[in-house]
Amino acid sequence: QVQLVESGGGLVQPGGSLRLSCAASGDIFMINDMGWYRQAPGKQRELVATITRGRLTNYADSVKGRFTISRDTAREIVYLQMDSLKPEDTAVYYCNAKGGITIGAKWNTLDAWGQGTLVTVTV
Repeated sequence: QVQLVESGGGLVQPGGSLRLSCAASGDIFMINDMGWYRQAPGKQRELVATITRGRLTNYADSVKGRFTISRDTAREIVYLQMDSLKPEDTAVYYCNAKGGITIGAKWNTLDAWGQGTLVTVTV
């Protein structure tokens, strides 16, 4: 189906910036929406931002005005520019791709996840 590989995580001081990238491969024609989620230690995975094939975006309230999601639909690479980072942004960030395709009479759902990349914001 679809494989997702994230990159760009690391250690940054509060107020700093990082850019995450996620490259999709395989059956990328199945992809409609792409997005970023994160999971902090001891917490549930939460939505950070999503972007449709038409580049409509959605953000969690906690990151609005600080994070920007963008997408290269030709190569199916999604980016997350993270500015003004805070310690509470520390988490493993996961790339996600959703979509599907009808083959014959059957709908095949796509819900793929990357392996995650760690972002640590600390002094």
